[in-house]
Amino acid sequence: MKIAVIGGTGMVGSRIVAEAATRGHQVTAISRKGDASASDKVTPLKAEASDLAALKHLAADNHVIVSAIGPSREPGGDPSAFADTLVELATAVSAARLIVVGGAGSLFAAPGVRLVDTAEFPEIYKTEALAAAASLDALKALSTAGEWSYLSPAPIIEPGQRTGSYVVADDTPAGDSISAEDFAVALVDEIETPAHTGRRFTVAN
Repeated sequence: MKIAVIGGTGMVGSRIVAEAATRGHQVTAISRKGDASASDKVTPLKAEASDLAALKHLAADNHVIVSAIGPSREPGGDPSAFADTLVELATAVSAARLIVVGGAGSLFAAPGVRLVDTAEFPEIYKTEALAAAASLDALKALSTAGEWSYLSPAPIIEPGQRTGSYVVADDTPAGDSISAEDFAVALVDEIETPAHTGRRFTVAN
């Protein structure tokens, strides 16, 4: 299968690239610098998520597009613009399946209460989490998107061990944490065997 990963050099994106390549897929790792490590299974590509012409070309040439980017963390950046970015991306790549790496803040701690809205949610991450939550709402409302799935991690995701094991839930956390390696396993499993088309799901160790 041919898979393009936007944000293919980030903490999560690089592990998705590695997991997919290990399973024998042909992967294009897209980043602003185009500095992913090349191999017989991985092709680096320098491109911006805002380059809609390039994204349309990728969708025509790949079976699956993975969005492993998030709201801006750059000084002076506008995290709230991420929902519009995702809508534009989803529309541009509608010829291929889209798998979105989402955030955990939009998961529900209780009926009608998102994690990002709880008193315990860290203030430092709130702006980014709200932007990611808005992107999920925008994707759900989009009529011009093709097939998509949105994968939220557990509240804590960080580099760790690849166990190949994880548990799945829909809109409430499946657990407290997941390694970035096992998150990549779950995402590539969804690519290979779609089970959550048109909806969000979440995974944890």
